[in-house]
Amino acid sequence: MATNPALSKPLTLSPELEAVIGAGPLPRTEVVKKLWEYIKKHNLQNPSNKRNILADDKLRPIFGKDEVTMFEMTKLVSAHLS
Repeated sequence: MATNPALSKPLTLSPELEAVIGAGPLPRTEVVKKLWEYIKKHNLQNPSNKRNILADDKLRPIFGKDEVTMFEMTKLVSAHLS
C-alpha cells in the first residue's frame, strides 16, 4: 500500500512546536511521533486516562489549555504546521 504523499511532505513548524520537538521541516507523521516521544519522556499522559495528555510549559502554547485528548492534540498541532 502506498503512503499518502500529503502525510510524508515536510512541513514548516511553528516556533512553539520547534521548542518541543526540534527544528523542521518535518512530515506530519514524524511530528506526531516526536510529540509522543516527548510526552512519554516527560510522563505527560494523564495517569487515570492515558488517552489524555497533560500540557507542560512547552506544550501549553500549542494546546492552549492544560489537558487535551490525543485526537484534539492532532488537530491542535495542525495549526502549528504550514
